Amino acid sequence: MQPIVECVANFSEGRRRDVIAAIARAIASAAGVHVLGVEGDVYHNRSVVSFIGAPEYIARAAIEGIRAAADLIDMRKHHGQHPCIGAADVIPFVPLRNVTMAECIQLARSTGERAGAELGLPVFLYGEAALQEANRELAAIRRGGYEGLAVRMTTGEPPQPDFGPPTLGRAGGCIVGARPILIAFNVFLNTADVRVAQAIARTIRESSGGLPCVKALGLFVKGKAQVSMNLTDYRVTSLGAVGERIRQEAECFGAGIESSEIIGLIPRAALAGTSISELRITNFAPEKLLEHHLDKGL
Repeated sequence: MQPIVECVANFSEGRRRDVIAAIARAIASAAGVHVLGVEGDVYHNRSVVSFIGAPEYIARAAIEGIRAAADLIDMRKHHGQHPCIGAADVIPFVPLRNVTMAECIQLARSTGERAGAELGLPVFLYGEAALQEANRELAAIRRGGYEGLAVRMTTGEPPQPDFGPPTLGRAGGCIVGARPILIAFNVFLNTADVRVAQAIARTIRESSGGLPCVKALGLFVKGKAQVSMNLTDYRVTSLGAVGERIRQEAECFGAGIESSEIIGLIPRAALAGTSISELRITNFAPEKLLEHHLDKGL
């Protein structure tokens, strides 16, 4: 069977539909790739384009997406709820079928080097592809956003780019890496008090001594408090487990879960032991499952 890599590219634009569409078209223009989903969020001011293909094709598509974003997005004018440092903010490569993590690491490094050389972007390698330990964690690179990173790069404080210029331009930086399957899961609470979401996020995230393989932020989105999460290994902490923990913590504040959403695609196994209704996912469709696409014989 053909080797398949997924790229879950995050771009710092969620409001201008024409810009999001142009980036998605640029990615789709590369031969041998299939765009599986395009999602924009006006509050986060962020979009996610998920696409798959063989390693040699996925790299070309990623470069075209980065190029389009760098041309169309000015980070000096960007405002949104989600932390970010660049127009093409995060470009992760995920091994799906007949591809090793080592191959995705090499793919990330070669793509990052090309983005730095051809597009003149400061590129930071993160996750499994990191060359600097200070850049391994995504949050460390994003700390302080575009403005904070610009200051740190001039002072020589980590993080520093692996490729490209040592300063930030209008398109900002680009974070490229390799990682296992990650689930982006947002839970909306039935309160507008963002302090509740922030307190819950502190309690449940791994870095604060909470649930393993959970990264979380408390944000104000769509008039509601939102717990925005990345589950870095759903086999360690499941969707059901994190949903139940949030419910319990919310009750301590006299609040509850109103709804939730999945950003990007997930494997079918991630729903084991729970259900769409139990999780209150409002944006689920069969196309959200990776297997829906992989079973088509790609």
